[in-house]
Amino acid sequence: MHTSSQYPCYTKAIRKRMNMKNFKIDIVSDVMCPWCVVGYKNLETALGQLKDEMSADITWHPFELNPDMPVEGQDLNEHLMQKYNLTEEQGDENRKNMFEAGQRAGFTFNFDSKRIMINSFDLHRLLMWAREEDKQTQLKLAFFEAHFTDLKYLNQEDALLDVVQSVGLDKEEARSILHSDKYVQAVRQEQNNFKQMGITSVPTFIINDKYALTGGQPSDSFIQALKQISEEEAKQEA
Repeated sequence: MHTSSQYPCYTKAIRKRMNMKNFKIDIVSDVMCPWCVVGYKNLETALGQLKDEMSADITWHPFELNPDMPVEGQDLNEHLMQKYNLTEEQGDENRKNMFEAGQRAGFTFNFDSKRIMINSFDLHRLLMWAREEDKQTQLKLAFFEAHFTDLKYLNQEDALLDVVQSVGLDKEEARSILHSDKYVQAVRQEQNNFKQMGITSVPTFIINDKYALTGGQPSDSFIQALKQISEEEAKQEA
């Protein structure tokens, strides 16, 4: 048997891990929401900077920005102008701001071609399945990139299934889910649960079931919040 003194780095790593704060972070979001990917990427940066102090278990939950959107979707510029009464100039400014926020977060928004807003319910069903397969975050990020960067139409089954397959999930199993009612009730139930909690906008980041941050927060805000929550909970446990 090896004594601890023979492996000081190993035992120090174990002690450090035991003392590391681990957060439960639930993210309520929609793939159609650009601020959701900006917020997540900034959270990811924050956790990277705090990796020696804390870690996080992340779960994504469904929210539909446009639950009544038809399957064929709608031109995004047209949709935004109708929903928010934006002028063309305001739309241009909005895209500029979004592009710059994406750049700061390490994500590329592509505004060069025709983009559409779609009904995202089936994406949430697949994300519920991906959670069971331990690939939920990978699939969520792949959906964000496909929709906002690659401008793929995720209301087209073949395009959607190609994204699913790209993260190592079974394409045919995903197809069978899309052609069934699997996860329909589960998605609806989660949506209702968060609605009853008063969540009406996304992204919403719920930390340890007690604290909530909303919007595409910068990484510094996440760092500050996570440190503050860690200190508060340490005091409560003392």
